Amino acid sequence: MLQLKNIGKQFDQKVVLDGIHLDIQAGEIVSLLGPSGSGKTTLLNIILGLTTMDRGKIIFNGEDLTNVPMKRRGFNIVFQDYALFPHLNAYDNIVYGLRNKKGTVTEKELQDYIEFLGLKPHLTKKIGELSGGQKQRVALARTLVTKPKLLLLDEPLSALDGVIKESIKQRIQSIAKEFKLTTIIVTHDPEEALTLSDKILIINEGTIAQFGTPHEIINKPSNDFVEEFILKQLQIKRQNIYHLFGDKNA
Repeated sequence: MLQLKNIGKQFDQKVVLDGIHLDIQAGEIVSLLGPSGSGKTTLLNIILGLTTMDRGKIIFNGEDLTNVPMKRRGFNIVFQDYALFPHLNAYDNIVYGLRNKKGTVTEKELQDYIEFLGLKPHLTKKIGELSGGQKQRVALARTLVTKPKLLLLDEPLSALDGVIKESIKQRIQSIAKEFKLTTIIVTHDPEEALTLSDKILIINEGTIAQFGTPHEIINKPSNDFVEEFILKQLQIKRQNIYHLFGDKNA
């Protein structure tokens, strides 16, 4: 379990996060959702250890990680731009993170990850020869082979569309289930969060607007901001979204 206790952060005089309390169960997919500048990316970076917080605690499986540096937390992230090395082929990108982690995975485990993500036909291709979805899968594989205790994803679907986006959604859900891997996703897209996550944390101006399941957020928005941000942005796709979560008035 990941527990965030009273997380607060300021940049200069601007309060970016204020009083964030959150419990995330093992194996859950949780989306951090909110408009630009709401604080969601800062919260992701605090969990990772990339950004320090001004107050609060981070507890993971009973261990206080508040002052533990990023390299010792055992978490890993897939960045929005994938951060792949263009001069290396797909396979060399996947194993790059293992250079300083000898013995992290066996050869069989490595091949299982590659097979699981459907990358076997693409291993010798340079990054420039891959599609957006293939690049995303390489980035996921490179992260998974390090066996992270927590998987963080920064806007994982923003550069994808159509069938490719749906395929990556399914991969992320399969990863969380198959490896019982707690996964935290930053997104600005309500539809993405609603169809991908077990729970959603909606952040507005650095505070929690609502934390709940997609069904709860669709059917019982906690305040006007949630109603506006979630429902009105989805008006065009209203029937599909409400159908998924059982709103009787849709």
